[in-house]
Amino acid sequence: MNETINLIHKHRSIRKYQNKPIEEDKFKAIIEAGQMSPSSSFIQGYTIIRVKDKDNRIKIAKLGGDQPYIEQAPEFLVFCGDINRLSLACDMNGVDMKEGYTEGLLLATVDTAIMAQNIMIAAESLGIGGVYIGGIRNNPKEISKILELPKNVYPIFGICLGYPAQDPILRPRLPYEVILKEDRYNIEGDKEKLKEYDEVMKEYYIERTKGKIKNGWTDQISKKMGNELRPHMKEFLKEQGFDMK
Repeated sequence: MNETINLIHKHRSIRKYQNKPIEEDKFKAIIEAGQMSPSSSFIQGYTIIRVKDKDNRIKIAKLGGDQPYIEQAPEFLVFCGDINRLSLACDMNGVDMKEGYTEGLLLATVDTAIMAQNIMIAAESLGIGGVYIGGIRNNPKEISKILELPKNVYPIFGICLGYPAQDPILRPRLPYEVILKEDRYNIEGDKEKLKEYDEVMKEYYIERTKGKIKNGWTDQISKKMGNELRPHMKEFLKEQGFDMK
């Protein structure tokens, strides 16, 4: 293995941080590393909001699921899918942009996710840790108002960044054979592999929580997928200009 692969294999979510700012030159280098990510049709369909205002941090922490590390992290970034910039480019060239297409939503979302992962890896290479905040989508309309997001821009997730003040154990991933298939999709043998994985995850949670949580992966996921998944997102995205044509 090489240094890059070893770094990726060591990824953990960091939620506690030292009382130490990220140096501005390092922060800029991290963001620029994100910009070097691949982009479909080179649309670069993302905008990052660096949230420095303390009051806004408090509001977003509450709206995002009462996650205190949003307030406490030296840096908190909100990653937005952005088609608005493409509209500006069209205006500059006398073209009326066709809006509201599902493909536009997919392009911007995928671009943003790839870019964000570049940022996370770049940060970790400098000894900085972080955690993704999907709770941004709990109340996207309210968070969009705080960040003054216009039409054709939507918040996808946040990232907290800072020098780690914790050393959590690695979380085991799904078995290799479950996620990699050859030539065709199939689930042959997956139930048996998932049962084995359940036992691995039970041991992980027992160690991590000192016995407070003893769930396997399938139990955890079935409870989540048995509930509605942010049903408000469809209407919110429609209001932001994505009619899913």
